[in-house]
Amino acid sequence: MADGSLTFQAMPIDVIAWAPNGALRLLDQTLLPDETRHLELDTTEGVIEAIQMLRVRGAPLIGVVAAMGLATVAGRRAGSGLTAEWFEAEAARLAAARPTAVNLRWAVDRMRRAGREAFSQGAPEKKVAQLLRGEAQRIWDEDAAMCLAIGEAGAELIQPGATVLTHCNTGRLATGGIGTAFGVILTAHQQGKGIDVIACEARPLRQGSRLTAWELATSGIPARIIVDSAAASVMAAGEVDLAIVGADRIAANGDAANKIGTYSLAVLARAHDIPFYIAAPRSTFDLALASGDEIPIEERAASEIPTAKGISVYNPAFDVTPAELISGIVTDRGIVGPPYTENIRKLFD
Repeated sequence: MADGSLTFQAMPIDVIAWAPNGALRLLDQTLLPDETRHLELDTTEGVIEAIQMLRVRGAPLIGVVAAMGLATVAGRRAGSGLTAEWFEAEAARLAAARPTAVNLRWAVDRMRRAGREAFSQGAPEKKVAQLLRGEAQRIWDEDAAMCLAIGEAGAELIQPGATVLTHCNTGRLATGGIGTAFGVILTAHQQGKGIDVIACEARPLRQGSRLTAWELATSGIPARIIVDSAAASVMAAGEVDLAIVGADRIAANGDAANKIGTYSLAVLARAHDIPFYIAAPRSTFDLALASGDEIPIEERAASEIPTAKGISVYNPAFDVTPAELISGIVTDRGIVGPPYTENIRKLFD
């Protein structure tokens, strides 16, 4: 990789941070790109609301924020009843905030283990809170490191001058670092490959045209936004060399859940002989699920899709792309190809 790793950490503003007063500080993504406003949260209710209302989103970042949120509320509670029972209850509430992204549960489970160890050793409440904050910081740091590794591995797939299609948002607004699929794009750009990007609008909440577009613009990457239904046309015209997207959960057989519309893109890519890749950290894999049939799919509120009164709405937030349509999965330990069941398990050996 070209010498430029340190510049990858640059961002016009902080996406997440520890506030000086001990609160969790995060960028309200619902207001982008028109307004940049930060929230300071120090209650479980506030963190859950931010996750459910997509003020913070992206599977890896949701996990990081859940960990930081638990550390924050534990710090507030220290000295006035920070018990193992109270912490377990708060952790359970946060773990249930959104159903599809496995990173949320993964991060909460890590915090639970850290808390149980501290409580079992009889640590004072303030010490427990310090240990929990340390674990949350490690989760954040590890995700940032995994993003850098994903970026380096995935950039090898992109040829100079290539046009890359992506969907939804997988960058610094969705992770603890430079991003997953977006991290691959950013790394290739930083390497001077002269790439062009086509980003889908990503219905229903336009994460592509609002958030990915903002990240592309602030990174100086040449790009175009298309509506989701235009993907077939640009592929048929020979304008796409490679497609790469993120994931919210990957089953043991390689089936991957991602933003609604990803499955359609994978089918189109196969029809037009275009490589289709998933990029995700190891925290996104759920080896407890044999296939994508077992992945719970979140359904969003009908109000997010304007329509005529009296007409019902089906508004799934995600779909599942079968492993056979995926050319490879870019991870922090390199690129995993078929047979996925065997090679995914090797990631965790």
